[in-house]
Amino acid sequence: MLCKENLSGGSLSHPSAIGDHRCKKFMKNTHRILSKYRFSIIVPVLHEADRINSLIEHLYTLEGDQHYEIIVADGSTTKDTINEIKDKNVICITANKGRAMQMNAGASVAKGEIIIFLHSDTKMPSNALLKIDELLRNKKLVGGAFDLQIDSGSMFLKIISYTANIRSRFTRVPYGDQVIFMRKDYFHKIGGYKEIPLMEDVELMKRVKTVGGAIYIFKDKALTSARRWEKEGFVRTWLRNHTIRLFYFLGVDTHKLEKLYYKN
Repeated sequence: MLCKENLSGGSLSHPSAIGDHRCKKFMKNTHRILSKYRFSIIVPVLHEADRINSLIEHLYTLEGDQHYEIIVADGSTTKDTINEIKDKNVICITANKGRAMQMNAGASVAKGEIIIFLHSDTKMPSNALLKIDELLRNKKLVGGAFDLQIDSGSMFLKIISYTANIRSRFTRVPYGDQVIFMRKDYFHKIGGYKEIPLMEDVELMKRVKTVGGAIYIFKDKALTSARRWEKEGFVRTWLRNHTIRLFYFLGVDTHKLEKLYYKN
């Protein structure tokens, strides 16, 4: 994995200066630079400098020996998140602001056979790569996701997680914080994410469903942060999210929904 500054021919730097405490980890993962990748883990970020390194550390603890690359797509012109990344093995790119555009940018440089879209405030199950690798040996499946668990002891948020998992299994439309993964060739074949400001995950998975793509949702939990719920209030956040979804399904333009979402 190499570090790129941007998509338009920015500087490339080979990992060379790594602290002694990281040498063992680096040697364990050096083969990934030279080998064909099974996975590309794409992380869209915007002002996540305080948590990006801990997320990368988490990714190195995933079980299995599958070859993978980590691509961080920064939507900020200041590059504040990718400038903070300590691991020079990570592929760092800049892209236009917007999760859909950032994830598409990451997918455009991905070398893996399978792309995994990981939100910066979400952690995959420790056995995620093993599970996905085994699952997609079934050629009839194009991708999938995991069940959701919001990282909180709140009973209200436990119920939210539970109902979200029931919904995604019933509709076959998982959301982005459930760690959507897909065969790269299939992702590009259907046109990738539609570059809209909100609901890009729902739009993509509805499109997959419409064209007959088969997915699987693991019962293993993707652990997502409760920070927005705690900051904005449980009930208020729940009401806003459901209002946005309702208006989206009623056909309201996503740019209008964006203004509503970020109103406060």
